[in-house]
Amino acid sequence: MIGLVLGIAIGIACFYSFPDKKTAATVADYMSLVSTIFLKLIKMIIGPLVLSTLIVGIGHMGDAATLGRVGAKTMAWFVSASIVSLLLGLLMANLIQPGHGIVTDQSGNTANIATASFSFKNFIEHLVPTSIFKAMAEGEILQIVVFSLFAGVAIMALGERGKPLVHLADDVAHMMLTITGYVMTLAPLAVCSAVASVITTSGPGVLLNFVKFLGGFYLTLLILWAILIAVGYFLLGARMSNLVKRMREPFLLAFSTASSEAAYPKILDQLERFGVPKRIASFVLPLGYSFNLDGTMAYTTFATLFVAQAYGMELSIGTQLAIAGTLMLTSKGVAGVPKASLVVILATLHQFNIPDAGLYLIIGIDQFLDMGRSATNVIGNSLAASAVAKFEGGLGPEKDDINAPSAAPAAAPA
Repeated sequence: MIGLVLGIAIGIACFYSFPDKKTAATVADYMSLVSTIFLKLIKMIIGPLVLSTLIVGIGHMGDAATLGRVGAKTMAWFVSASIVSLLLGLLMANLIQPGHGIVTDQSGNTANIATASFSFKNFIEHLVPTSIFKAMAEGEILQIVVFSLFAGVAIMALGERGKPLVHLADDVAHMMLTITGYVMTLAPLAVCSAVASVITTSGPGVLLNFVKFLGGFYLTLLILWAILIAVGYFLLGARMSNLVKRMREPFLLAFSTASSEAAYPKILDQLERFGVPKRIASFVLPLGYSFNLDGTMAYTTFATLFVAQAYGMELSIGTQLAIAGTLMLTSKGVAGVPKASLVVILATLHQFNIPDAGLYLIIGIDQFLDMGRSATNVIGNSLAASAVAKFEGGLGPEKDDINAPSAAPAAAPA
């Protein structure tokens, strides 16, 4: 958080020190170097970590019937949470009307983001990796998940013969968690450089000009957080307050870095300390990073209606529900794509004949929007794993004192 505040201060100072846009862009490019390196290191970690933890989770399921039952409950939760998030985004955009009064002067331009790869046909084709090594090299989380499912089921079918492979995957996971501990020392510097870079090029006015949109979206997220926490109290009782406390550090990490992936190791560690069995945490969490992006769901509908309102377009309830249904399909499995939510929104704007130049209205502030989306995904996925554990009757007692300093990632319980 100190890095975040310092980044804002440095960005404002640089914005007024370098009035020439080209110079400011060059300075911002160099300032963003630390955050770029940090996110590359996170992507270096996340592939092997998802592969190993998901294999361990499936390997510990015991049999195919248990795997199918847990998988069905997990996907039912994800679909339900996505529907609630999408509809909440629609409702709040209609109530707040964030796009009214926005001056649109980009009508002659089109946003330069490719959308062809987001047709449903190409999405299905993209689902299956041609090579697990290529998928890991390119950070294709969903393809890694697909391979891990095959590998985990095969290891489970091997019985005793497959146990050494489960132990190997467990050791790899702990190694990656240790590496994560090293990488996280860069997090404050990465936050500072990322925020400073954005404000250097766009200026502090980028926040003031869209205060209604930013405020409306964060109000939407606050309501979504309240809904998720209320559901958590209904399912978990008083223990939900402990889960919220445990997720404070991953929440702040995801918020300040604008990256859900940065918080993945911490979420996994804290879920196990909370009492979620490793087989469930290691199974639900990787899937959640592809199918349970609650913050992104709410944002896509909210932002799509914002653009339509900015261009004076009145969309019927039927059209809005069709937009939500489209986003429900096209938004799955894009967690590893840079600026994925912008790509999904642009594809939707095309499909419903909304001017895609409206995307320029939100590109400049997307970093600040992404911070809220990423933090929301932490709440959604931690609750999903805890809920599935509760449904399975496997939510155990907490394994440490919540007020004690958290141990190094390497000490995560087996």
